[in-house]
Amino acid sequence: MSSRSMFQTRPQAVGLIGGGIIGGGWAARFLLNGVDVRLYGPSLRAVERVQNMLTNARRTYRRLTQVPLPAEGSLTIVNSVADAVHNVELVQESAPERLELKQQLLADASRAATPGTLICSSTSALRPSLLQAAMDRPESLLIAHPFHPVYLLPLVELCAGQRTAPEMLTRATQIYRSVGMHPLVVRKEVDGFIANRLQEALWREALWLVHDDVATVQEIDDAVRYSFGLRRSLMGPFQTSRLAIAETSARRCMERFGSALKKPLTKLTEVPELSDALLDKLGQQLDTQAENMTIPELEQKRDDCLVGVLQGLRSQGCGAGETLARWERGLCDGDFTPSNGSGPLRTGDASDTV
Repeated sequence: MSSRSMFQTRPQAVGLIGGGIIGGGWAARFLLNGVDVRLYGPSLRAVERVQNMLTNARRTYRRLTQVPLPAEGSLTIVNSVADAVHNVELVQESAPERLELKQQLLADASRAATPGTLICSSTSALRPSLLQAAMDRPESLLIAHPFHPVYLLPLVELCAGQRTAPEMLTRATQIYRSVGMHPLVVRKEVDGFIANRLQEALWREALWLVHDDVATVQEIDDAVRYSFGLRRSLMGPFQTSRLAIAETSARRCMERFGSALKKPLTKLTEVPELSDALLDKLGQQLDTQAENMTIPELEQKRDDCLVGVLQGLRSQGCGAGETLARWERGLCDGDFTPSNGSGPLRTGDASDTV
């Protein structure tokens, strides 16, 4: 897709259901890409949370790219699902991970949205066919699973359900690319999709290492961030394994790893009980590791580090850095007025601006 056609596929308005960490991250990504957002977040803190996340995202984007951003979209706070999905091109649900709750919200969205409106769920584990169960128009539903912080990390896993129309997957791919993301289509329905299944395997082993006093929280994090964590920005486990053996034949490389798998080093199928003792140990070590930094300070530190990694990868035209460069080319080719760093917030009816 050319950068200009990518700009042309960018939606004018999206409806967000849920204003938590993920919903707030979606709001920030869309707003900073010039997309109007209609947000339904029943939590009393939803607006404050979204505004705080938007402030972080503005600061981060200024460090991320020198390309001028479009004028920010408007944020409209609404009082119902029906209001959120009114006259939008995409609905993004980011409610808590409770099947019945998500099914109800998605059913409500399906009834109220214009036929043909793309409806996506941010669920991190639930299969799309389960979420389609109560929908009037299940063909419009697919999973679009992002990663926190949504405004900065480019991956979005797309997974279609049994009744999802193929054209919805194509449209979703175009929309998410237009706002600087890397859509990855999951070929088959599976709990947790791809990335979370990989993360969970590492997480289980990390818990065992702390439980068995093999390592502390700090030591485990250091083991990742000073070694393979740095490589993961540009190559995954398979390419890394091939380079580690320096084997010309990929097949022979995998054969050489086969013998090691017969003598596993890990406890990937088990997880220690989260007893009070283990929870106390984890909590104490995590507090020590944070070095008295507040959550906002840790978030800014995280964002600054990710900006550095993304910019470094961009300079090499590699991985997520190429996604960043493609988004910037789209911004350069777009026909818009550059942002002045803030956008309007609306509550209730779209005509009421605060």
